[in-house]
Amino acid sequence: MKKLFFALLFPSLLFAQKKSGVVSYDKNKTAAAAEIQGKYEEYKKIALQIWDYAEVGYKEEKSTALLQQELKNNGFTVQSGVAGIPTSFMATYGSGSPVIGILAEYDALPGIMQEAVPERKVAEGKEAGHACGHHLFGTASVAAGIALKNQIQSNGWKGTIIVYGCPAEEGGSGKVYMTRAGLFNNVDVVLHWHPGNANRVTMTSALANKSAKFRFYGLSSHAAGAPEKGRSALDGVEAMDAMVNMMREHVPSTTRIHYVITSGGKAPNVVPDFAEVYYYVRNPNKTDVVGIFDRVVKAAEGAAMGTETTMKYEVIGGTHDLLLIDTLNAVMQKNLQLAGTVSLSPDEIAFGKKVQSSFTFSYPDISEMGTTRPLKAENLSPGSTDVGDVSYNVPTVGISTATWVPGTPAHSWQAVACGGTDIGVKGMMVAAKALANMGIELLHNPGLIDAAKKEFVVKKGNYQYKALLGDREPALNYRD
Repeated sequence: MKKLFFALLFPSLLFAQKKSGVVSYDKNKTAAAAEIQGKYEEYKKIALQIWDYAEVGYKEEKSTALLQQELKNNGFTVQSGVAGIPTSFMATYGSGSPVIGILAEYDALPGIMQEAVPERKVAEGKEAGHACGHHLFGTASVAAGIALKNQIQSNGWKGTIIVYGCPAEEGGSGKVYMTRAGLFNNVDVVLHWHPGNANRVTMTSALANKSAKFRFYGLSSHAAGAPEKGRSALDGVEAMDAMVNMMREHVPSTTRIHYVITSGGKAPNVVPDFAEVYYYVRNPNKTDVVGIFDRVVKAAEGAAMGTETTMKYEVIGGTHDLLLIDTLNAVMQKNLQLAGTVSLSPDEIAFGKKVQSSFTFSYPDISEMGTTRPLKAENLSPGSTDVGDVSYNVPTVGISTATWVPGTPAHSWQAVACGGTDIGVKGMMVAAKALANMGIELLHNPGLIDAAKKEFVVKKGNYQYKALLGDREPALNYRD
């Protein structure tokens, strides 16, 4: 029924499938895939270098420089520091329509340091690790962009490729500022992907998210000698946390609220005059997120009043849910399957099984790493992504590929370990090929783009995009 609905709603898509001659470009897809595979060692070196850098959001100076240089070396015009973010970039090649955007990420997560070994071993001298695989993400997107550029150049095609260097996806909302700055306004379709534990087209939306740091200010005093003269900022934080935890009973069950106390004082015998807590509020509905966040603010205000402290808060990030475009997803499924699958060596299988032995939950057999999941709607993603803001401004389509052994959760030491080996690199190459395949298809199928834009208008409805983080400048020091 869904196929029939979209065929009736978007007849241009059927026309495009019958008349556009897309099949004749399979040889170009094959050539692009061969080029990408032929640069396996080059792209592996780049990815593992970024894995080793492990730079957190808005601090990715070396990582972004490496990717920008690779694009410059391959004929792209690179504009650095877009949208007021020093580690962002736009790399452009070609001219005219269609304009195809490819998103690249490269930030690491603080506190998850791990060697590329199948047991827990903290990497000494590091403060972060690529537990979400963004070193692979950025490299594959650059590889796909270069392959598309070479196809445009060698065949004399019309069209423009833009690779977007997107910092600080992990809580920093980098793409929100890029979206707000209008960098996607003239793009026809945006492609994205993400490392994962299976090959699949992204058929799940994401949780909208709003985050902030709440800072309490009190009066310091000797905690034993003169406690009555002090007003504890930490009391303010703890009172806020208690009220928010009681509030959990009275919010929609799909809501997720998490926090960490980032500063709680320095010594037990000193009443702390400063304390800070960092909150995330998530919900599938972007409007509900705003309302629940406002209630969290009220809890903070009440906590400050009750503890005779003062409170200020800084919105750090805010992202939309992900708007899915079925017409693009269906075509991406074909191009993902065409890209092939991950095949592990005996040593890699042994590595993967040892990683899996550390899991405290059930997990699929490692043989499933070589399969592509069928195209079907799945349960709502428990995570958030700033790709959501892009998706409310231009039709987007994404995939996930198996860069970690089956069962591996994101944001885990196991993900860091797999991502530092050929297991991760092999999955990265599948992603690069699939993105290149889809790019070639879009360059020669205007009917598909037209259909995607019509579906985008229908699904977006009357909603007028507005960044959930407001008009604040990029939170360049949010990891400090």
